[in-house]
Amino acid sequence: MRDIRVYHVDAFTTEKFGGNTAGVVPDAEKLSEDEMQNIAKELNLPESVFLLPSDNKDIDYKVKYFTPSEEINFCGHATVGLTWLLATEFGLAEKKEGIVLETNIGRVPVVWHKENGKVINVEMTQVTPKTQDIHIDVEELSRLIGVHSESIDLTYPIKLANTGVWHLLVPIKDQIDIDNAVPDLAALAKHNKEHNISTTHLYTFTNLKEYELYTRDFAPGIGIPEDPVTGAANGALAGFLYLEGVISQGEITYLKIAQGDAIGRPGTLYVTVIPNELKPVIKVAGAATITIRGILTI
Repeated sequence: MRDIRVYHVDAFTTEKFGGNTAGVVPDAEKLSEDEMQNIAKELNLPESVFLLPSDNKDIDYKVKYFTPSEEINFCGHATVGLTWLLATEFGLAEKKEGIVLETNIGRVPVVWHKENGKVINVEMTQVTPKTQDIHIDVEELSRLIGVHSESIDLTYPIKLANTGVWHLLVPIKDQIDIDNAVPDLAALAKHNKEHNISTTHLYTFTNLKEYELYTRDFAPGIGIPEDPVTGAANGALAGFLYLEGVISQGEITYLKIAQGDAIGRPGTLYVTVIPNELKPVIKVAGAATITIRGILTI
């Protein structure tokens, strides 16, 4: 038998039991992929991340991400949870300014920001965003996501966006419509699998001082009915807004995004969009808090 250290880390929040919980396994070097999948299933969290050594001198670590049902190429909140753990619990923030992770989608640099010597958040630079058209009937879409068709805001195009995995971005007129959404999870899972979509991401602009965007995310196609606070989807959303010209393509945009309120796990993401012609730089930052430190015996 082997004892494996495991952690639960709530990402995109400073409050325990908020945000999105990631399973973090920092000693995955001797684990097989089947064992990683079984551990992710046992932890039963939206995603779990496994830390591995890298043979590349320009890379600090290799990481792999799993939902309870399958491996995925990238996960934003698990990246935040992992790097928060490394920076604080493991003391890396005392030795360096950040690290570079190797993922299935390429290099993901992460830095940590400090105030008065303490880490206040971690910030990842996601891969270059891209978008793709999708043809879907509005009435069909409304049935899939469980909102009235008139609640969908056709001021903005319904598209796919990607900073690692594909997300279906659905503009909604009001926050209350997002909160009241009751998706047909079986039908949505089938649709997303057919179109290689990881999550369906509902979003709306707000005029509140606290944040610019409010979002909600469903991912039944990869075994997650609802993902509370999503770094990957919100990074892709920011890239989409830039590429569509909704936000400035000439100056840096800072977005504060709220998610998770509808299921009692509120979280906050801080997204920076740096113009660079058709290849903007997308940085997603957030805080985290460790809730569980444990030993798993396999």
